[in-house]
Amino acid sequence: MNNLLLQLKNLRTTFPTKRGLVTAVNGVNLTLREGEIVGLVGESGCGKSVTLLSILGLIARPGRIADGDILFQGRSLPALAPDQMRAIRGKEIAMIFQDPLSTLNPAFPIGEQIRESLRLHNIIPANGPFGGIGWPFNGRRFNAERQRVLKVMEEVGIPSPDDRYSAYPHQFSGGMQQRALIAIALACEPKLLLADEPTTALDVTIQAQILDLMRQINHTHGTAIIMVTHDLGVAAEFCQSIAVMYAGRIVERGTVDQVIEGPQHPYTQGLLACRPRLDARHQIRPIPGEVPDLVDLPEGCAFHPRCEFARDECLGEPIVLTEVAPGHYARCIRPTDYQRRPDSGEKLGVTA
Repeated sequence: MNNLLLQLKNLRTTFPTKRGLVTAVNGVNLTLREGEIVGLVGESGCGKSVTLLSILGLIARPGRIADGDILFQGRSLPALAPDQMRAIRGKEIAMIFQDPLSTLNPAFPIGEQIRESLRLHNIIPANGPFGGIGWPFNGRRFNAERQRVLKVMEEVGIPSPDDRYSAYPHQFSGGMQQRALIAIALACEPKLLLADEPTTALDVTIQAQILDLMRQINHTHGTAIIMVTHDLGVAAEFCQSIAVMYAGRIVERGTVDQVIEGPQHPYTQGLLACRPRLDARHQIRPIPGEVPDLVDLPEGCAFHPRCEFARDECLGEPIVLTEVAPGHYARCIRPTDYQRRPDSGEKLGVTA
């Protein structure tokens, strides 16, 4: 069995506002083993991206991790000093952001942006076989870093990397920009890759290519991946396990087969039912209402105002995440009472 790589223990991330305290991540528990791929799914505003930013220590003030812990290879990340966290960020834990245009710097060539992480983390030692006083004056060190960049660009499928090294972001297509972001994240060969909707802005053909690339990275380098996505079909195709988030909490967690074939929370069923399929007889069933205001969450189950199975019991104390089958958890008082619908997931179509 692979070693435990990451643990989120009762993680709470909050943001003070004029209207009150927003708890964007509310008591999340999650584990990830070396080489594992986990999907975080849910609507916008459910806390998925904030969870990833919390892991990297990128919560902007006055936001903060208010409670819980994040253990990476047994080390508490929130307890690290800023310089210690910078040594991990980008080297051992890297992130692929969802919008290449707002992430890539338009003023610098793609190759130099990939090389920056090598330089910052001193991946090629200045006193090693390339010797000398180091960047930027040591030509041999620069050449070694450049060769590493070209190799990474080739690995992520950027054609003619030697020519593309000096190209600027605006000279890349959307798919190539996304590959450049992946190359930046992979330059230092991290153990954990956080992917925040890496295929959202891409058409389905390029989306499939990016997912294949990330799958190859996982297989070749053993890189563990947490991927945020709105698409349960993508999660079913790409991930090994799925955690469904709603209003800052995980409401269902299990293997792909457990969550897709036998959803045990009405929110998961709703996400499956509103996904378009090619089946002409399939009728899309949108989830009524909206994600609740995180400043004023409903009592008891946060999903009950939108749930067709809601009862008076749902309005009591907060619902506990309960194991309904080995390794399968749901935050619901009656997970096994649902009437299974033909559109709940048995024939989930995957386009990626």
